[in-house]
Amino acid sequence: MSRLRIFAEDNPRDPQLTTRDQAEMARELARIHVGFEQWTAGAPIAPGDAPDVILDAYRSDIDRLIAERGFKTVDVVSIAPDNPQKDVMRAKFLDEHFHKEDEVRFFVAGSGLFTLHVGDKVYEITCEQGDLISVPDSALHWFDMGPEPSFVAIRFFTEPDGWVGHFTGTDIAQRFPRYERGAAG
Repeated sequence: MSRLRIFAEDNPRDPQLTTRDQAEMARELARIHVGFEQWTAGAPIAPGDAPDVILDAYRSDIDRLIAERGFKTVDVVSIAPDNPQKDVMRAKFLDEHFHKEDEVRFFVAGSGLFTLHVGDKVYEITCEQGDLISVPDSALHWFDMGPEPSFVAIRFFTEPDGWVGHFTGTDIAQRFPRYERGAAG
């Protein structure tokens, strides 16, 4: 189940807020200009479906988001626990960074942990099946797919090269919990 925890940046042990209520999550995240919503497939999908089948199942929401936000590219990414590059892929975005465009992800299946550093607070969002998160351009954050990554996500891009990670060099991400499926839930 999705979860939001908010911490003081200097206290990674005791959250100031913990909620699984999706409406409350959306309200809290909207305060920092992060979008959070849930989508439901408009057609049946199954593990292993081709990207076009997945995209078609969410077509109305995808088209709405493209019209609202001007995205030029939409794709599907799938990571499984048996991926031989899983450790490298996990490590790629574990440190605090930002992008030069919004990072928008919809979780078709599986889960991952987005953590944002905004002012003196840290917002930890466990995203699961049906969750869409929109992290604003230049927002400091990190993403953890866990040691046994398992997710299918739809990604939205304005400019493909805008999604390059620009790393801050801080150690804040190492001070906060990693995503260990089950432990973060």
